[in-house]
Amino acid sequence: MTFGFFTVGKSVTRVDPAFHQVNGKTCYKIDAYGETSDWISWVAKIDDNWGAYLDTATISTQVGYRKLREARYRLDERTEFDHKSKKATVSVRDKKTGQFNKRKTFDIPEYATDLIGGFVHLRFIDFSKIKRGDTISIAGFLEDTGYHLKVQYKGKETLNTRLGKIPCYVLIPKMPNNKLFDGEDSIKVWISDDQNKIPVKIEARMFVGSTGIELTGVRQLRNQLRIIP
Repeated sequence: MTFGFFTVGKSVTRVDPAFHQVNGKTCYKIDAYGETSDWISWVAKIDDNWGAYLDTATISTQVGYRKLREARYRLDERTEFDHKSKKATVSVRDKKTGQFNKRKTFDIPEYATDLIGGFVHLRFIDFSKIKRGDTISIAGFLEDTGYHLKVQYKGKETLNTRLGKIPCYVLIPKMPNNKLFDGEDSIKVWISDDQNKIPVKIEARMFVGSTGIELTGVRQLRNQLRIIP
């Protein structure tokens, strides 16, 4: 993870090898962890965990959760998705009691997903059936807001990475007006052009600079990562 020319952190995504029963459905459990580098942690330490339980049959998010530790800020949040009624119930852990007793229910779009589920959704797109310039729509929900994120397919590109040259699909999420990212085309995502379709690189233009994430290692992939000479 970089900010400008500096390496500021690292991130690891893990898929639990065991299956989990959630809402009567067999689910994958996926966790993404992000933390700041040692040299910057003494100023503003970040240690976050985003996770989700995804139905193995439909890849729909059943439960999403966030455990955020950012300097003095603390948040433990759990979101339960009811796709039949198109509702999401968000619970926040009370800092005094330790219980998830602050519950609010919100309307969500049909087939809405959390952030983790959104990335997994990309792995099931058949790119042979879409053309450069086509737009993919992903329904989502975060905190208290449902949305439809438009993602434009920009074709293919080969990236030079620490692991070698990796052929990738290039995607541009169309960002709404916000106070963090600079313009609707401010984020660019590369995912591997193989059966894995895993994120290889992400770049983002922010109002205060640029940031990015690049793949540095993989293990126990179901399919061999495609690397060309």
